[in-house]
Amino acid sequence: MSRRHRRDPRETRPPDDVFAEMLLAARELLAVRTPLDAELMVSDMLGAWWGRRLRGGDVEQILGEGLVDYAAKAGTPAALTLLISVAYLGTARQAAKAEGAALALMESDVARPRWADRVGAVKPAGCYVSRDVYGDQDTVLCTFAYNGEDTHALVVVVDYNMGGMARDAWVSSQVDKLLEQARLEAAANALLRFEDIEPQQARALLEFAMKATGAAATVRKGPRLVSDSYSAYHAFARARIKALPPGRMRPAPAHTEAPYSRDRRAMLAAEFLASDAAENLSDPSAASRCTDHIIDYGCDQDFNRPMRVSPTKCETFLLDWLPRKVLLSPGEQDAMPHVLSAWVRFAGPRIGLPEQGVRATLDAVWEATARFTEAYRDPTTFGLDRSLVHRLLPDGDLSALARRAFAFPLLQGMRGSTNLDLLNPADEADRRILLEIDHAGELGRADLEEHLAWHEEIASRLWVGDPPQLWEAAQRLADLGHDRHDVLHVLIEIAERIGDHPDELAAALDDIADIPDEPPI
Repeated sequence: MSRRHRRDPRETRPPDDVFAEMLLAARELLAVRTPLDAELMVSDMLGAWWGRRLRGGDVEQILGEGLVDYAAKAGTPAALTLLISVAYLGTARQAAKAEGAALALMESDVARPRWADRVGAVKPAGCYVSRDVYGDQDTVLCTFAYNGEDTHALVVVVDYNMGGMARDAWVSSQVDKLLEQARLEAAANALLRFEDIEPQQARALLEFAMKATGAAATVRKGPRLVSDSYSAYHAFARARIKALPPGRMRPAPAHTEAPYSRDRRAMLAAEFLASDAAENLSDPSAASRCTDHIIDYGCDQDFNRPMRVSPTKCETFLLDWLPRKVLLSPGEQDAMPHVLSAWVRFAGPRIGLPEQGVRATLDAVWEATARFTEAYRDPTTFGLDRSLVHRLLPDGDLSALARRAFAFPLLQGMRGSTNLDLLNPADEADRRILLEIDHAGELGRADLEEHLAWHEEIASRLWVGDPPQLWEAAQRLADLGHDRHDVLHVLIEIAERIGDHPDELAAALDDIADIPDEPPI
């Protein structure tokens, strides 16, 4: 399907209008000469809504299965060709429905192209991976053919700085040229490796990567984090991966180690702080805390690889993760770039990183240092009392500050004989007192105890950020100008109605666009 036919499925047109336009575009399938061309066109079509959300249900069910039902009713040759392709490329539910509908149309003697019987009839020919010595990413290349003909390569880029997700995908019919280019690049660049990989391992690696991408899409990040072309090839890649033989463990990223216990992390930090690389760090206390953050990031966010260093990893740590996730003292803010540079000099040689790679990583750290002072926003610079910030962030999770302050806005001053400065919002008993004070005007309410219990439930969920859609919904409603208490009441109504069904709760929260004229509570 050519790009000019693609429309954003979030448009407010009736679904049948969207399906009619897609079926009109599907006439192009009758003119293509190979199953590969047809599969790529239909994959592009199915990718029109990949990673999107629709109010009221699953986009793959509403649009994907809806398209199958519409094509089945149309009963045209173009519709049959589309159904045959979806039977191979669609989700499990889409494929089952499309296969049944296609068989019914074929029994009615609806015409189809000669190549239609070869859709998906491919066998893998070889699998390869291009890796950088930093361990940042793998470029996986898998080749396929239809009975020895129409050889083509699926290429998927796996990014380990983003949780091992698939960030890009494309298809090439210039297989020999592609392989030769990859080999030449590896031969000319000491920081690249190109090697064969077992098809079973390629499948395990790519299944993990696409699952990670799908998880990112469910929290509204997928379409922003992947390449512009990824959605067009997503269905094709999913289907081709299933053509690879199963049965192997996913190969671990470079430099992966066994999980680090707290004691092992502490030993590694002590070893670093006693090393020659750290001897010029002037503030031992700040250096120790910064080292703990570096090690925790490598263990918890980078597949148990605290020793792995690279320009991209260091930039991501300094400019993205720290500003979002960690509360640093002023001394730690000043020390962090220096400690990270010392860590690069300590860790790089130990994992066998060439001197060229160590120098490039150090250059990246120093180039990011000035931007770090801009990217890292200490909450105290906005007028927040540091002791208040520490009460809201006993775990140092800077990303939780806004949602916790929303849940517990009364934390300072006197309320009657109660000194709010002495109450700890992380403590269950103190949390209850804070919520009771927040509802001082509702003391005559008959169901106050039950109502407070629900407020405590929502406040506890906001405190831990579970589910993340709860805070997202609260922000959307607050941005529309709604009162905080009304926002909380809407969240309570949804949580009470849904009950203990996490997926349904997340979906219901995603659907909130505004507060009705009459608040539910």
